[in-house]
Amino acid sequence: MLTPMKLFTIGYEGATQEAFIATLRAAGVERVIDVRAVPLSRKPGFSKNVLAAGLREAGIDYVHLKALGTPPEGREAARKGNRAGLERVYAGQLELPEAMVQAQQMIELAAEKPSALLCFERDPGMCHRTLLHQAVSAEADIVDLYV
Repeated sequence: MLTPMKLFTIGYEGATQEAFIATLRAAGVERVIDVRAVPLSRKPGFSKNVLAAGLREAGIDYVHLKALGTPPEGREAARKGNRAGLERVYAGQLELPEAMVQAQQMIELAAEKPSALLCFERDPGMCHRTLLHQAVSAEADIVDLYV
């Protein structure tokens, strides 16, 4: 019997880059898969290039899969606590051809080495990363990390 793939998730809300990287290293994560539509952050250390550089220094790969991010309407629903709206918008996003391709990439990348899906929200239940793994990697063993 095959062992299910392990897939980590992590949000950086309320974290410093240093604590974020320490959490990843302690869990044995070797690759971060950024699933933000817009990989920019007002939080220092979490915009795409700065984050990628910090991860690289720590020996952790970084990959951005933009098509797996939440469109503006879904982000707005999430900000307002409208889970049903987020689920509806994100389900539509995952039906787009580029999202289907990147979902397959995500699975292949996560199968290669221990990987964590990255987004902002600390609580995975309030984030599209939970919807993503439920939709495309439901058989995976999910480990939610908290910084």
